[in-house]
Amino acid sequence: MDVPLGAWYPVKAIALLLAIAFVVWIRWRTHHPFPRFGPANQITTVRALIVALIAAAIGEPPAPAFAVGAVVASAAATLLDGADGWAARRTNMASAFGARYDMEIDALLILALAILVWQFGKAGAWVIASGLLRYAFVAAGWAWEWMRRPLAPTRRARVVCVIQIAALMIALLPGVAPPASALVSAAGLAALTYSFAVDTMRLWTSRA
Repeated sequence: MDVPLGAWYPVKAIALLLAIAFVVWIRWRTHHPFPRFGPANQITTVRALIVALIAAAIGEPPAPAFAVGAVVASAAATLLDGADGWAARRTNMASAFGARYDMEIDALLILALAILVWQFGKAGAWVIASGLLRYAFVAAGWAWEWMRRPLAPTRRARVVCVIQIAALMIALLPGVAPPASALVSAAGLAALTYSFAVDTMRLWTSRA
């Protein structure tokens, strides 16, 4: 299957990966509690590489080959999502740094997939809200101190994250056309909105 890579595709992928690496390096020096980077974070870095390759497809011609490639790569990144947590526990190197690194890669993957779903005409621009909710949540923390408080990980949040990624992957498949692709995307967005609403209420009720 020929993929019509544009001349800027590798530039975008490398630039994004370097940006991720720079942020991770800064945070690792100041927030990582272990002297080694650790196998779990190495797995997350592989996920970051995959996500950079997916995100670099933004702005490329909306060819079916790109859609298939993005879906396959997203599936690989999602499967690895469970491996990094297991590796952290196995090596006794679980940390807030690793959890945050993992979460931000998930958020970037969702944003990239949402933009691609819109770019491929599978849903309206509203679908990009799926990728912006996480960043809106972080921005709210800049405005309100109670929104910056840490939240304990929940099974609900993990399941909804997988549902959202799966919904966008399904919508992006070449064989899934509107309105079905839009309905699947809307279902994923609804689940994610609900999850963020629950987290917001948890923070609100515990703000005192």
